Amino acid sequence: MDFDLDPTQRELRELAAGLLAREAATERLDAHDRSGAPYEAGVWKALGQAGLLGACLPEEAGGAGLGPIELAVILREVGAHVAPVPAYASLALAAVPVAEHGTPGQRALLAGLAEGEKVLTGAYREPGLAGEVGTTARRNGRGYVLDGVKTFVPYAEQAACILVPARVEGVGVGVFLVDRDAVRLDPHPAATGEPMSRIALDGVRVAPDRLLGGAADGAAWRTLRRSAVAGAVAQVSGVIEGALKITTGYVKEREQFDRKLAQFQAVTMQVGDVYIAKRALDVAMWAGVWRLAGQAPDTDEVLAIAAFNACGPVLEALYTCQHLHGGIGLDVTYPLHRYFAWGKHYAHLLGGAETQLDAIGDAFAVID
Repeated sequence: MDFDLDPTQRELRELAAGLLAREAATERLDAHDRSGAPYEAGVWKALGQAGLLGACLPEEAGGAGLGPIELAVILREVGAHVAPVPAYASLALAAVPVAEHGTPGQRALLAGLAEGEKVLTGAYREPGLAGEVGTTARRNGRGYVLDGVKTFVPYAEQAACILVPARVEGVGVGVFLVDRDAVRLDPHPAATGEPMSRIALDGVRVAPDRLLGGAADGAAWRTLRRSAVAGAVAQVSGVIEGALKITTGYVKEREQFDRKLAQFQAVTMQVGDVYIAKRALDVAMWAGVWRLAGQAPDTDEVLAIAAFNACGPVLEALYTCQHLHGGIGLDVTYPLHRYFAWGKHYAHLLGGAETQLDAIGDAFAVID
């Protein structure tokens, strides 16, 4: 297997990294934090104008039709620069399943996303284990009635549409396209500072043409679930990259007892541990999205391994980065805090290390 990026993917990475280095500089992020805005509209628009939001959208929606690897490249750079934009929500949680399973009419929802003029989102999580669906959809004439609760839904208030997985009795899991005005949204605090919502579905009625792909056979839900996990671990891969960069720069300059911190063996060993955790996640993440692109039979297993690394070793590595900064590592105005907050948030979203270990075990059991 060759996980090296091809020329197109490298160009995409360089474009995203260069744009975000300019548009999501620390000073701009600080200004955004003070503004109270749900996301940095300037950065979001810049991503659209550069073609990055449309890279993985179908051509009829103004996109380039690229796949999971290219999406991971983009989201990894968003994580590396902790850019406060709804890229994960709009692309991984919404655009990917709509593009793959939507009818022509449903794909029309993607119009305007490539230019940064629209926000979409999906409800991946609900109370209970990550990846489980307890929300129900019962038949009501030709349409459906949804009941249940969804949590950790990013940018729901700003989204033009919310993808809601629900279980249709006797059929399977379907994904429904729900208007935000049709549900009750309650604020759901998030470590990242992003607008997050708890969605109450109390007898929400949806028309039959709002069932993604017109079928509740589990296919659209499988795509949403895999894209949600792959996108999350890609962002965490970028997060630990950015945190390690800040930390190595700090220990090279900070002095204690008239010596640079980097000259202490204990410090270099801890930085080495962070690097190992980062590389382990990188390998698992690229392996996962590579398999996702090829629809390999062990896709879920490898994505679960990547998610475990994101929830376990990498989260511990972020604690180490904070520890190596001493007191300044706890300062919420210091850039490292954003990286730690993002890592913590996605560990919660993915359900934690123990949940991912269970998922790995389940995947092995299916393979056997």
